Amino acid sequence: MKESHQLENIYLHDIPLDKAWDTLVESLEAAGLWKPLQAEEVPLDGALGRVMAEPVWARLSSPHYHAAAMDGFALRATDTSGASDRTPISLQVDLNAIYVDTGDPMPEWADAVVPIENVEPVEENGERAIRIRASLAPWTHVRAMGEDMVATELVIPAGHELRPVDLGAIAGSGHHTICVWRRPRVAIIPTGTELVPIGSEVKPGETIEYNSLVLAAQVQTWGGLATRFPSVPDDFEHIQKVVSEATTSHDLVLVNAGSSAGSEDYTAKVVESLGKLLVHGVAVRPGHPVVLGVVKRTLEKSDQLPALVPVIGVPGYPVSTALTGEIFVEPLLARWLGRPAFKPQTIEATLTRKVRSSLGDDEYLRVTVGRVGERMITAPLSRGAGVITSLVRADGIVLIPAGVQGLQTGETVTVRLYRSLADVERTILVLGSHDMTIDLMAQFLSQYGSRLSSANLGSLGGLVALRRGEAHLAGSHLLDPESGEYNLAYIEKYLPDVPVLVVGYVMREQGLMISPGNPKDLTDLVDLVKEGVSFINRQQGAGTRILLDYHLGELGVDSKDIVGYNREEYTHLAVAAAVSSGAADCGLGIRAAADALKLDFVPLYDERFDLVIPLEHYKSPKLAPLLELLHQTEFRQAVDALAGYDTAPMGEIIAEMG
Repeated sequence: MKESHQLENIYLHDIPLDKAWDTLVESLEAAGLWKPLQAEEVPLDGALGRVMAEPVWARLSSPHYHAAAMDGFALRATDTSGASDRTPISLQVDLNAIYVDTGDPMPEWADAVVPIENVEPVEENGERAIRIRASLAPWTHVRAMGEDMVATELVIPAGHELRPVDLGAIAGSGHHTICVWRRPRVAIIPTGTELVPIGSEVKPGETIEYNSLVLAAQVQTWGGLATRFPSVPDDFEHIQKVVSEATTSHDLVLVNAGSSAGSEDYTAKVVESLGKLLVHGVAVRPGHPVVLGVVKRTLEKSDQLPALVPVIGVPGYPVSTALTGEIFVEPLLARWLGRPAFKPQTIEATLTRKVRSSLGDDEYLRVTVGRVGERMITAPLSRGAGVITSLVRADGIVLIPAGVQGLQTGETVTVRLYRSLADVERTILVLGSHDMTIDLMAQFLSQYGSRLSSANLGSLGGLVALRRGEAHLAGSHLLDPESGEYNLAYIEKYLPDVPVLVVGYVMREQGLMISPGNPKDLTDLVDLVKEGVSFINRQQGAGTRILLDYHLGELGVDSKDIVGYNREEYTHLAVAAAVSSGAADCGLGIRAAADALKLDFVPLYDERFDLVIPLEHYKSPKLAPLLELLHQTEFRQAVDALAGYDTAPMGEIIAEMG
């Protein structure tokens, strides 16, 4: 009972991140583990990226002799005194002028080299000679001994991370091996009865185990050596045994998943059974059920390793997994490698929309970033802990500190960049309606050195973003009920003072995405009110939502009678996924999304999807590749190959407004 009570006191009090980190560091310091690992000698050809444990002092001078710096003739500089075009001087070859190639040792008596192209071969008194028409100063075209480095000189300091050029300098100074800090050995143990290996056929209830792949790649990027263990079922004794075995030869153990409070979450109990549980629950989002502890190493007779091994219980959601690596693993590996923890480049950017946050947690918000006009703009991405694609698409992270309830639209925030500033500067930022061909456009543009980044705000959200100067263009398909025209009336309303061009993009089919075989016999929107039919909707402001509401009104259907009307998704593919998974019977969306997830499709409407581009961006060099792409045959063919698309309007100027 005592142990159980103690565990409950530690678990999920969500202590602040800095306190959790200090607790871990204090424990590691007490165990003698908060310092670089042992040093080891490695050959130079295996030292790239390693961190120097000791300084390198030159054993040899470089060059270690006076060397010719040019192909030519070695001579005494004084022998050329007074030489000019009018009064050339001749020197006898092999007597007072000796031929040398670049890098050859200089004769002891010589102190200069005249390049071969600056001499005239002649014969005087039956002997070979050279004629010189310019005088030389001493040491002209000579690399003096020690010009690069002198024996005993410092070549590379301790703590330096070795680059390719450093290896050359070390070799040139007379060394063939180097003393570096040992790489940390990290065991990665995925847990979960539902896990199956990469490449497996996945059945309902099974999950492909790829978190260990991400963690291992992170460890390798940060200088460690990763060992991926086979996944372990949710069994206390089994997990305990594998963790104990991992400690025999590893410096750090990462147990992925099982860190929460469910009936099959054993990581905290395993740590406590093998050593000491330090922290269970950190006030960060995503990733709060982190486990920190130290366990006793299972030593072998010849081991000279520390008696304790730190263990980090890494949450199982993919985003939480990756962020836990960045927050806890990287700084620890940096310490063991004798280098500073990584500090990302940061920029200030304007936030495109309001973000709410929990008062008690530090939240790491994934964002896209691009320069629009004179401002850096950042748009939030999906915040779900399981949405690993949000990390793939993220240009950076915005930290919302604990105690802050959220961020306001237009607020200036600090972005910790995942990408280089050069990548951000070349980014075309698209906000607005979701369409599958926007991703296709990004793929094509990447081949021409441009980068396209998008965030799905819905058609109305895209127009508002353009009004605020937060995007280079927006995708829009807003139907005006009165005129039957797309987009123009909304642009007049939301962008009255912004000069824009409305550029045709695609015609596409909208209709009901339904389960294969159409088991509910759905043929039109009126069928949405049938008993037993559930619907999945798009978010307010989306063009598809406006299209739906317009036609429901025309048909006299009350949205209150539709089960699932208020359940929202932000993309056509997300709606299709909901139908495919059985979470809904149907949803309104485009044919291409239905085809992508092998759903049936009931076509209802053809609509025009336009690109709305402010005039200042339309004329800018940054958008030139995108505009050219609209007229490229290969791109048009790729779009036409998708179900339900017609590229007839692509590139056509529909209207100039504002």
